[in-house]
Amino acid sequence: MAKTVIDVLKERIEAERASAIEFIATGGAKDFSAYKEATGLIRGHDTCLQHIEDLLRNLEYEDE
Repeated sequence: MAKTVIDVLKERIEAERASAIEFIATGGAKDFSAYKEATGLIRGHDTCLQHIEDLLRNLEYEDE
């Protein structure tokens, strides 16, 4: 099955989220400000992914 725009968007967000997690896990945050920024990005990515899942669920429900 060909990838949809939604699939590509989800993959991109998940990759950026994983990068932010790795940044924190490997000690990339040299101060609290950098740590807060990275955790904020992760929270934002999680929110975006949840909105995408909700949208897909709503679209699936409308098709039934």
